[in-house]
Amino acid sequence: MLTKELFEDYSLFRKFEPSDFQPEVRSWKYVSINMECKVCNSKQTFNMTSDFFSDYPNDNNALAQNRVFDIRYLCQSCKDFERRFFVYVSEDLNTIYKVGQYPEWEIKMDKNLEKTLHKHSKTFRKGLVCESQGYGIGAFAYYRRITEDIIDELLESITDLIDVDNQTEYKEALEKTKQTRVTQEKIDLVKDLLPSILRPNGMNPLGVLHSQLSEGLHAESDEACLENANHIKSILIFLINQIIQSKESAKGFTESMKSLLTKKANK
Repeated sequence: MLTKELFEDYSLFRKFEPSDFQPEVRSWKYVSINMECKVCNSKQTFNMTSDFFSDYPNDNNALAQNRVFDIRYLCQSCKDFERRFFVYVSEDLNTIYKVGQYPEWEIKMDKNLEKTLHKHSKTFRKGLVCESQGYGIGAFAYYRRITEDIIDELLESITDLIDVDNQTEYKEALEKTKQTRVTQEKIDLVKDLLPSILRPNGMNPLGVLHSQLSEGLHAESDEACLENANHIKSILIFLINQIIQSKESAKGFTESMKSLLTKKANK
C-alpha cells in the first residue's frame, strides 16, 4: 500500500499509484524509512509512531470521513527527531499524493552530478526546487535544458566504454551527432550502441531519455510533466555516476596492472 519510496523519494504532489491498494485503512501496512536525522546528523531508520485509524473507530468509513492522513515517524537512534507526512488518497482510491511534509523535502544535488555539471548545476538546482514544490512544467523545462546543454559532452564521455566491436560504429555515429542541434536526433543516432554496463537489467536509459524529451511540454499537464521530469533527472544521475565509476574502476585496474608488471620486471 504505502511504500518507503513514497516517503523517501517522492516530491510533493507527484502521483503515486499503489499496486495493492486496500480500502480498509486498518489493513494498511506499517513501513520503516531511512532518512536524514537532524539530531544524529546522519541517515537513520525511522519507524511510524502514528496509526492510520485511531481517529476513525468505524474503519470501513475512514476514507469516507477523511482523505488526508497525518503520518508521523520517529528516529530509532535518538528517539527524538520526528518526521511528519500528510498523505492524500484520491476518491477513486487509485492514487496517493504526498501533499505536505516536515521537515521539507530536501533539495540535494548528487556530488558527482554537481561536479560534472559545473556551470549548469545552478539550472539543475532550480529544477530540483520546482520538483520539490510540485511544479512539473518548470522542473521538466529545467532538466530538459540541462540535457540539451551537456548532451554532446555526455555522449563523448561514453566513447571509452563502448564495446570494442562497436567502437568504429559509435565514433561514426558520434560524428553525425555534430551535424544536428536537436537533442533527440543526437540520442537516436547512438542509443542502440550503448554497452551493457549502461543498460541496467537490459533497459536503455538513452532510449527512455529520448522518449521523455520527445513528449515535451505540449499539451502535458503539470502532473505528467512532474513524472517525466523525475525520469530525466534519474537517467542523468545514473549515466553520469555510471560513467565516472566505470572510468575510475578502469583507471584503478590499469594502475594495478602497471604496478604488478613493474615489480615483475624489476625481479
